[in-house]
Amino acid sequence: MSSREACRIVGVNYRTGKRWRNGCTPSGGTNGASPIPVVAPSGPSRYLCEADRIHIADRLREKAGIRQIAAELGRSPSTISREIRRNGTVDPRGVRHYRPHAAQARADSRRPRRRPGKIAQSGELRAFIQEHLDLRWSPEQICVNSRRRSPSKPWSPRPEINPVAR
Repeated sequence: MSSREACRIVGVNYRTGKRWRNGCTPSGGTNGASPIPVVAPSGPSRYLCEADRIHIADRLREKAGIRQIAAELGRSPSTISREIRRNGTVDPRGVRHYRPHAAQARADSRRPRRRPGKIAQSGELRAFIQEHLDLRWSPEQICVNSRRRSPSKPWSPRPEINPVAR
């Protein structure tokens, strides 16, 4: 679809649409997003996945060294040794075991749980925001207006402060 057609569908002027597309601010500056999306480098994730843990367990059973396992997974040897130390188990005889599925469950239980956002917690706030987005208000206008209308609401980030009379 052409830019002109997209602007018509969205309901904005063609020049405004070009500014949005190019990541420019209304004043003509370039503080907006870049027009070309930046692709994150593909490589190992920050966290070990279950397949990595299964590979570690298999190689430990084969008596492979930690440095060799790390090289195969493209990780640091300290990451592998830390994983084995944190998520390994010790049986009553004092023998260490590494069980990948139990290790994955332990790692998952330690990860922080995401807190729901303020908009998700309050239906009233969600309705207020959606109503004003439909009226084509900017996020800044909605934020300021929501604080002015109800400073005592729990979802209001900062209550309005009355200026001191001089």
